[in-house]
Amino acid sequence: QVRVDQPLDEGGDDTAPTPTELFVASLALCVAFHAGRFLDRHGIDRTGLSVHVTWGMAEGRPARVGQIAVTVTPPHAMPSDRLPAFLAVARGCTVHHSLVQPPAVNISLSA
Repeated sequence: QVRVDQPLDEGGDDTAPTPTELFVASLALCVAFHAGRFLDRHGIDRTGLSVHVTWGMAEGRPARVGQIAVTVTPPHAMPSDRLPAFLAVARGCTVHHSLVQPPAVNISLSA
């Protein structure tokens, strides 16, 4: 189970993330996971690694996320010559690919 809620001003109790917040968080978590695997494969200490995400809603309808910015701070031990490969791996996460090349989505009712 994953708990979700809405802010007070939208009729919720504000006790859990919104589905949209989880959507954005899934991108940041996927980037962090891939970055961590890169570091592990190359024997680089993760100390200092962080992933920060900001986002905003698009103007108008339909309601949707309009922009997402993910900033990855490499760990202190990251050699500068590995930064391009590190960034490529972070950009190669499945959620990022799914946003760049969106899947077909079908929402239907069951009987």
